[in-house]
Amino acid sequence: MTTSSRFSEFTQETFALTRRLFIQLQRRPSTLIAGIIQPVMWLVLFGALFQNVPQGLFGSSQNYGQFLAAGVIVFTAFGGALNAGLPVMFDREFGFLNRLLVAPLTSRLSIVLASALFIATMSLVQTAAIVAMSSVLGAGLPGAAGLALVTAIVLLLVLGVTALSLGLAFALPGHIELIAVIFVTNLPLLFASTALAPLSFMPTWLQVVASLNPLSYAIEPIRHIYTHAHWSLGDVVMQTPFADITMATALLVLFGFSAIVFFSIRPLLRRSIA
Repeated sequence: MTTSSRFSEFTQETFALTRRLFIQLQRRPSTLIAGIIQPVMWLVLFGALFQNVPQGLFGSSQNYGQFLAAGVIVFTAFGGALNAGLPVMFDREFGFLNRLLVAPLTSRLSIVLASALFIATMSLVQTAAIVAMSSVLGAGLPGAAGLALVTAIVLLLVLGVTALSLGLAFALPGHIELIAVIFVTNLPLLFASTALAPLSFMPTWLQVVASLNPLSYAIEPIRHIYTHAHWSLGDVVMQTPFADITMATALLVLFGFSAIVFFSIRPLLRRSIA
C-alpha cells in the first residue's frame, strides 16, 4: 500500500469516527446547548454582580464583563476538553472500543484524533458564542488578528487538555473515577487562576500557584487582546512573582504544556490501542 493511499484511508477513518461523535451530539444536543448557556450565565450574572466596581480596579479593563470574558472563554474550553475522555471511557465500558481495536483500521491513532477534532470543534463553537455574547454585554470585540490569536490560544489549550483527558480515560478503571477527577480538578484550577481576579488581588502563595497554572497563560493573552486594540507578541501580559510574562512567552508555555502532555501519554495510548 502506497503512502498516499494509507493517508487517504487514515483520513477517511478519522472522518467516519468524528462523524459518529457528531451524530451522537445531534441526537442529544443538550450537551452543546448546556455548554453554551452555562458560560453565558456566568457572563451575565458575574458581570452584573461586579458592574459597579470602580473603573481601573481590574487593570485596564473597561468593565468587569470585559475582564471576565477571557476567563469564561478559557475555562469553558478547558471544561469541555477535560470531558473529552468520557465518550472513550463509555466506549470502553460498553465494548465498542474493543470492536474498533479489532477492526482493520489503517491506524488506531484515528480513534484519538477523532475525539480531538470533535472537542476542538465544540470548543470553537462555544468560544464564538461567548465572544458574541460578551460583545453584546459591553466587553467589545477584538479585531480579526485578535480573534485569530484567541482561536489559536483556545485550540492550543484544548489539544493539551484533551490529550490529558484521553490518557486518563485509558489509565483509570471506570467512568466514576474519571468523573471524580473532573469534579476535583475543575473548581480548584478555576479559582487558582486569573479567571475571576487579577494576580494583584491574591495572597502571595496563591499568586505563585496561579502563575504555575496553564489556564492563566491562556487567559492573560486573551484578556490583553480584549483590552488593547494595538497589541504585539512582546507585550507583557502578566506580572508573576518570579518574572514578567510576555504574550510570546505565554504562547510558548501553552505549547510546552501541550507537548509535555502529549509525549507523556503517548506510551500509554500505544499500549492501550495497540
